[in-house]
Amino acid sequence: MPSELTDLCRYPIVQAPMAGGASGPQLAAAVAEAGGLGFLAAGYKTADGMYNEIKQLRRLTGGPFGVNLFMPQPALADPSAVEVYRHQLAGEAAWYETPLGDPDSSGDDGYEAKVAILLEDPVPVVSFTFGCPVRDTLDAFARAGTYTIVTVTSAEEAQGAQWAGADAVCVQGVEAGGHQSTHRDDPQADHTGTGLLSLVTQVRETVQIPVVATGGLMRGAQIAAVLAAGADAAQLGTAFLICPESGAHLLHKQALTNPLFVRTELTRAFSGRPARGLVNRFVREHGPYAPAAYPQVHYLTTGLRQAAAKAGDAQGMALWAGQGHRMARELPAGELIELLAAELEAARAALSPRSPR
Repeated sequence: MPSELTDLCRYPIVQAPMAGGASGPQLAAAVAEAGGLGFLAAGYKTADGMYNEIKQLRRLTGGPFGVNLFMPQPALADPSAVEVYRHQLAGEAAWYETPLGDPDSSGDDGYEAKVAILLEDPVPVVSFTFGCPVRDTLDAFARAGTYTIVTVTSAEEAQGAQWAGADAVCVQGVEAGGHQSTHRDDPQADHTGTGLLSLVTQVRETVQIPVVATGGLMRGAQIAAVLAAGADAAQLGTAFLICPESGAHLLHKQALTNPLFVRTELTRAFSGRPARGLVNRFVREHGPYAPAAYPQVHYLTTGLRQAAAKAGDAQGMALWAGQGHRMARELPAGELIELLAAELEAARAALSPRSPR
């Protein structure tokens, strides 16, 4: 694996940055200490909040780590559609006894301030979600010695990232939990995503930069499969969600292996952007009517999701999860890294040609 990316860690295993509290300093440090690449999720945090977490992480580990940024989103939402959805959610607000949020809270997630901090005090890796930075930004990170990764969902997006100067792409299959990181949110493309193995192969034949594969990966044998398909490393999110170091809500962790939640689907119900989660009451009742309006819907429903969690009601929470969620193993993150690495080596050994007698 001759790339700067895989030189950063002992194993080709990346812990996905999961916004919303799951990917904090404790999880990233545990992964880094075990030989993987840990990530902080800066999405939905202030620039100061991101910097404080970086300082905490540096106190916990001397190993390399990454920080993930959300790209600013264009103002494409139809205000009237958002208002209609607000009226539809009025019953939820009454049920949870909490007001709906302000849909116009923030559109850029403090992107410029976060970039400025990361250029002034560089970290080893920075990745980007929901789009690709301009070349000047990627060049600035290169000068700072930071390795850059752009998350993509198609070969075309990967090509654009390579042209812009990204060091690597993170190829996200439709199996992935949480938000689909399409660079352009097109409602016409809902439910048309590509599976990870096919997508890795397409991207590998399109670009010359390293590839990180992500989407539904839960076992070392699956990591072996994406490496065989051409990836340089594998990124896992849901597999780490259930770890004790994860900051995910206890109800979220329990739901991953709860037989009550039998499947996942892509929904706009909680954020206005397609995101894969466990199908619960909220998804069933509101998913079919949620508008393409990110981040407006995210801010509109923030209070509802928090109130549902406080009430112990998983049916009103955003339970992000990949398709392999039932295979989650409740292990400390370091132990999970070691187990995944052992499974990866076993899979490679099983696939390698036996020497002649």
